[in-house]
Amino acid sequence: MRVIVTLACTETGDRNYTTTKNKRTHPERLEMRKYCPRLKRYTLHRETR
Repeated sequence: MRVIVTLACTETGDRNYTTTKNKRTHPERLEMRKYCPRLKRYTLHRETR
């Protein structure tokens, strides 16, 4: 049930990271605070479709 998802920065829109998640336990979109290289700081990254 694990799928590969792409995380995009909410401020720049850059797709910086990929990760996996279990769709059965977490059906909602994933949100994480990750480092954005363009802004050189930590920002909120959201799962894209």
